[in-house]
Amino acid sequence: MRGTILYGERDVRFEARDDPRIVQPTDAIIKISAACVCGSDLWPYRGIQEIAEPTPMGHEYCGIVEEVGGEVQSIKPGQFVIGSFFASDNTCPHCQAGYQSSCQHKEFVGDAQAEYLRVPLADGTLVATPEAPSEDLIPSLLTTSDVLGTGWFAAVAANVKPGKTAVVVGDGAVGLLGVLSAKQMGAERIVAMSRHASRQKLARDFGATDIVPERGDEGIARIKDMTDGIGADSVLECVGTQESMMQAIGCARPGGSVGYVGMPHGVEINGEELFFPHVRLHGGPAPVRDYLPNLIDLVLNGKINPGKVFDLTLPLDQVAEGYRAMDERRAIKALLRP
Repeated sequence: MRGTILYGERDVRFEARDDPRIVQPTDAIIKISAACVCGSDLWPYRGIQEIAEPTPMGHEYCGIVEEVGGEVQSIKPGQFVIGSFFASDNTCPHCQAGYQSSCQHKEFVGDAQAEYLRVPLADGTLVATPEAPSEDLIPSLLTTSDVLGTGWFAAVAANVKPGKTAVVVGDGAVGLLGVLSAKQMGAERIVAMSRHASRQKLARDFGATDIVPERGDEGIARIKDMTDGIGADSVLECVGTQESMMQAIGCARPGGSVGYVGMPHGVEINGEELFFPHVRLHGGPAPVRDYLPNLIDLVLNGKINPGKVFDLTLPLDQVAEGYRAMDERRAIKALLRP
């Protein structure tokens, strides 16, 4: 088969690789129907996150089951499935508590920008749709694999509640779907912090009631002004930089919550910056598997259309252009079809 390899800074290649095979009896092999480039893929692409050797890429996926190991019981060949970027058994104490991304037996699934994919712990990781979905639903179903599930976790971690105010820091795909998630959870006022017209429009489509282009201290001041000096009940941090984290904390009201899902790079927090404002802080790698059944149902029932976050569709063999377009902010998120 062919798949995506990152060789170094801005050096993405689509080349021949060994076909995946069943290694453990709990594995499944799927034929990829759609994959995509994630904002977190840009950290190593830009050289900010170092890689030690040529690295297979891609952790968002959906497709058709080709083969399963001898111990796989619930997943069958021919099913259309979606899975998380962390394989999990879905039975350990952490999984049962709703944190499958901290499963005691977790394995990272990181080579999905390819024609075929091996998924460990298939019974615990993959969720099958009732029947093969129509082509127009595949982009939205793909988002449930990570970007929507991560935006959803940001809203859960930020304790978004009906009738309350939520602020979303970051207008990438995760932030935009954090807006959608906050809307689904009933937030009355949803502020998207964005400087880009196309992303502002999509944020509005997903449920944002207000747009704030300012960043840093100016952005915090705008949020305080809009809330009569109080601050937001919930803040979703969807970037992962020092500035975005401090902006998120500064926007929260005393007793408010910050849900952070942006992969942290160089983020340091002084304890007093959390202690005196009474801000709750929770986040981490999203336990996407916990949300998959509900999110898939919302898509299949036409309640949400998160696939609108893809504004560039490319053949899988043009994956390098997908990286370039997102790196240069010519695209919000690139969808890849074999």
